[in-house]
Amino acid sequence: MTAAQQRAQPAAAVPRPPLPVLDAPWSAHAAQADGPDLDLVHGWMQSPHIDAFWHQAWPRERWAKEISGHLAGDTILPLLVEHDGSPFAYIEVYRVVRDRIAGKYPHRDHDLGLHIAIGEAARTGQGLGRSLLRALADGLLAADPACDRVVAEPDVTNTPSLKAFAAAGFHTAGEIAFPEKTAALLIRPRHEKDLPR
Repeated sequence: MTAAQQRAQPAAAVPRPPLPVLDAPWSAHAAQADGPDLDLVHGWMQSPHIDAFWHQAWPRERWAKEISGHLAGDTILPLLVEHDGSPFAYIEVYRVVRDRIAGKYPHRDHDLGLHIAIGEAARTGQGLGRSLLRALADGLLAADPACDRVVAEPDVTNTPSLKAFAAAGFHTAGEIAFPEKTAALLIRPRHEKDLPR
């Protein structure tokens, strides 16, 4: 089946988000709903620099349920990303077609989306975020040949995030409204022709 045929599949036939293909110094694995992975995600989500935009400083038990639900479903793949073997970020890779953003722009069934939380505040502002975003976008496009676009929707007030996405090759495609935020719609296309018109 060609990539064009895959793109034309019904939404129900679109596979769950793939694990991105990453090169050193980056590596990623599916986050587990217990043990050290859960400890990391839960701890990071309590951090002010993450909670300011994620608003998910939940109890450990709720995070266990959240990650477990993602792993059992086909919409979101929760990831832990390491830089040079050291835990760096919690990432959610999602299928746009199964997410609330699907009605907000002219999506394609294989579009993938990203949510990112850099774990330690001390590791922000060093250019690592933009490097990771570039690696994730490239890695997701490599992992799913039928995917032509990787999207993100950070809060319009999250200036450091907007700058990092722009530096990683994401294009601004307008703003979208959610109940809890106004988001910038950012798109990293496989080719320029894949940007929404």
